Amino acid sequence: MAGTVTREPSSTAGGGQGGPLIVTEDTDLLDDLLRLCAAAGATPEVHHSVPERGGGWETAPLVLVGDDAARHVRGAARRRGVVLVGRDQDDPDVWQRAVRIGADHVLMLPDGEQWLVDRIADVAEGVGRPALTVGVIGGRGGAGASTLACALAVTSAREGLRTLLVDADPLGGGLDVLLGGEAAEGLRWPAFAGSRGRVGSGALEESLPRLHSLRVLSWDRGDRVAVPPQAVRAVLAAARRRGGTVVVDLPRRIDDGVAEALAQLDVGLLVVPAELRAVAAAGRVASAVGMVLRDLRVAVRGPYAPGLDDREVARLLGLPLAGEVPVEAGLLRPNGGKAPPGSGRGPLARFCTDFWERALIEAGAA
Repeated sequence: MAGTVTREPSSTAGGGQGGPLIVTEDTDLLDDLLRLCAAAGATPEVHHSVPERGGGWETAPLVLVGDDAARHVRGAARRRGVVLVGRDQDDPDVWQRAVRIGADHVLMLPDGEQWLVDRIADVAEGVGRPALTVGVIGGRGGAGASTLACALAVTSAREGLRTLLVDADPLGGGLDVLLGGEAAEGLRWPAFAGSRGRVGSGALEESLPRLHSLRVLSWDRGDRVAVPPQAVRAVLAAARRRGGTVVVDLPRRIDDGVAEALAQLDVGLLVVPAELRAVAAAGRVASAVGMVLRDLRVAVRGPYAPGLDDREVARLLGLPLAGEVPVEAGLLRPNGGKAPPGSGRGPLARFCTDFWERALIEAGAA
C-alpha cells in the first residue's frame, strides 16, 4: 500500500509551486512549450541559456531544456527535474546530450505532449505523493458500509488530515444526506460527467461541499445514476493528487465506473455482518472486487451468529482481518447532521482511529 499524508493547509498554503523554467532559442519549440504550459495552467519563466544565479535554475520545480540549448546548460549545476525536449525521433545522440546535462527524461514532441502537460500541471499544483485512498464496500445490503465510510472520513478530518469522501454509489441516497448536508452548496457527481483527461485537484477540492471539516463528492437528487468511466478516472486521480486521505463508498455491483474507482484504491474494506448468509454473499463480492483490487480486507460487524467470530469470518472469505466494526445503533438512523462517529469518543471512532494509525504506518506516512 502506498500513499502519503497531507495536513489540512493553513489559509496561506493553498498555492502551487509555480511554473517551469524553459531554456531554448528555438522559437517554434518555445511556442509549443508555451502552449503546453497554458494547457496545464502554468506560467513559465523563459531564458535562452542558463539564467544568472538566483534566476530560477536551482529553484524552478521543473526545467524544460530545448534540444537546441543543451550545449548552453552543460556547465550548470546538476539538479533533478530536468527534461530535454526535442522533435527528432531518430536522433541517436539525444541520449548522450541528456546525460551531459543531467536530464531525468528525454521527451519528443508531439508524441510526449500529454505526459508533459501532466508533469507541468503536477509541479504547478505543488503535487507530492498521492493520497492514501481507502474504499469501503458492503458484503451484502445493509452491512453498514456507508456509515463506516463516513466514520473513517470524519475521523481522518478530525486528525487534521486533508480528507475527501467520495460517494461512488449513485443508488445509495447520497452521503451528503447521511452527513446532514444535502442542502450544502457545491458540486455533485453529475457536474463532472463530462470530465476528460486531467481535472485540476485544487479546483476540484474548492468546488465540493465542505461538511464536518472534510470535502464530500456525492450525488444529487436528479435522474443521472452513472458517470462515464473516464470521468471517474479523471476525478479520482485529481482527488489523489491533492494528498491526505480519500475515502470511497462503493456499491456492490461492479461496472466500468466502479472498476475505475477500484483501480485507484490502496486498500479496500469489505464490511460483512457475522452471519452465514452475509458471508456467502460477501464471497461473491470479494471475488469480483479482487479481480481489480489486490489489498482487500474484511471488517466484521456483529452480532455474531453461533459458531462465528471475526477470525472465522475472515478465514471463510480467505481475506486478511481488518478488525471488528462496532455497532452504534444511533448512527444507523437519520441523524440530523450528526456525523458518524458521533462525538469521536465511541467504539466506532476508536475503530477508525486504530485503522488509520495502522494504515498510515503501512503506507510509510506516519
